Amino acid sequence: MIRRAAALFLAALLPLLAATGQARAAGYRYWSFWEQDGTAWTYATQGPSLLRPADGAVQGFRFSVSEDSADAAKPRGTADFATICAGTPARDGAKRVALVIDFGTRADAPSGETPPAARTACARVAPDATTSEALASVAEPLRYDTNALLCAIDGYPRKGCGEQIAADEQEQKQKQKQEQEQEQEQRSEPADGGPSVGLVAGVAVVAVLAAAALWQVRRRA
Repeated sequence: MIRRAAALFLAALLPLLAATGQARAAGYRYWSFWEQDGTAWTYATQGPSLLRPADGAVQGFRFSVSEDSADAAKPRGTADFATICAGTPARDGAKRVALVIDFGTRADAPSGETPPAARTACARVAPDATTSEALASVAEPLRYDTNALLCAIDGYPRKGCGEQIAADEQEQKQKQKQEQEQEQEQRSEPADGGPSVGLVAGVAVVAVLAAAALWQVRRRA
């Protein structure tokens, strides 16, 4: 019985430890690259220097701090090709690519920098142009590192490129980002600085199981 109680205690404790480890995982600050499929954003499977979008494509860039592509923040806004390229008529021998450039939030910004407002642009380029070429035509200066990683769009940020963020800083920036996005969405719910409901419930379960295990030990004694 004692072994069973101890096993239950560990079973309840392990998910909490795993969640804590995930919350403190380090992230990276970088520009992510997206493609619009209908009204949804999907993470691009090719880099902007390789992808050659078709006429009428909508592509997006978002600067943020994230752990990986699954965690990356998507470009904000719902503008489509017709809206973005409304003032750029079609022309023979050229294609139009709609671009959404989201510079992120204050929480994403490197120390001492303020992100510009998000914007859209319609690039009219050669039929075989890559996304990088389309972006360069409307948002210079661009900055790349020695591995061709996109580091800056329109000069933002001024320095840095895909740098790793310490776990503590990542956790704080994630909290700030969530608060800022809630403000932008004009939510009326007050910010909750206390522990999450799931964490409180988990701790309560662990406490109950620990008490049960201790009671069994005393009973056997």
